[in-house]
Amino acid sequence: MSEPTGVIHDIGYQRYTGPRLGRRQVFGALYLHGLRTAFGLGRSAKAKIFPWLVVAIVTVVAAGVTAVRSQIGEVVMTYAQFADNMSWLVIFFAAVVAPELVSRDLRSGVLPLYFSRPMPRSDYPMAKLLAMITALWLLLGAPQLVMFLGAAFTTGDGMNGVWKELLDLLPGLLYAGLWAAVFASIGLLVASLTGKRAFAAGGVVAVFLMTTPIVGTLSIMPSQTLNELAGLASPSTLVQGVGAWSLGDLLITGDAAEATHSLIGDFGPVYAVAAVLLIAGCVTLLLARYRKVATR
Repeated sequence: MSEPTGVIHDIGYQRYTGPRLGRRQVFGALYLHGLRTAFGLGRSAKAKIFPWLVVAIVTVVAAGVTAVRSQIGEVVMTYAQFADNMSWLVIFFAAVVAPELVSRDLRSGVLPLYFSRPMPRSDYPMAKLLAMITALWLLLGAPQLVMFLGAAFTTGDGMNGVWKELLDLLPGLLYAGLWAAVFASIGLLVASLTGKRAFAAGGVVAVFLMTTPIVGTLSIMPSQTLNELAGLASPSTLVQGVGAWSLGDLLITGDAAEATHSLIGDFGPVYAVAAVLLIAGCVTLLLARYRKVATR
């Protein structure tokens, strides 16, 4: 009779007997994790430095604008203007956040674990995209709320003044949502192409900054039509063109408003359609990218 060659030890593992959550809970968990990652929550102190530095900057600017308005009694920056003026910060925020959301998973090779669960392949990129859109919208929208509260408490028209401020705030929040959707869709698509965060961050910044000289070149061409369509060449000026067409005096007031409208002429609807097509195209390519990743 042969001697036993091994021993089975009972180390206390038990089968899971609790409720098994479905697709909605998986999607929600990915979305919440992505949103927390965008602001460095649940991560090291080093990961929190840049996101919260940007949050501090935009909040201080909003508080400063509110304080100046309360002192001089005039609007120095509209809600929609705030989104335009802070867009340069959003570029760098997106360049840091997008690689954190997707490039890390590509580099560490954990995607097969995600797709081993009964989760549609589109849920992973869509959850990450919605998380990034939410983070960027909060970055631009929360300071606008600070400006609104300051204006509401200092208005001299009572509830009528508060209502007027609210009517000005809502288009500003929608405009911030457009900025967020454009920046997030482009940033996440670029970041999904590489697992190296430095390359992904550089690529995101390059897309936004290197297209700006193209706009400058087209805007000085002898053709007026080409000048008015020049803003289509860059994501930032594309969004600004949509804002100039749709928001009007809520974006810029006085002579500057007429100058801005003259830059896009009668092509406002073209800018709006181009923005929608840009977002839809980026989302389509992002989904296609993860269908390819999932089959590896």
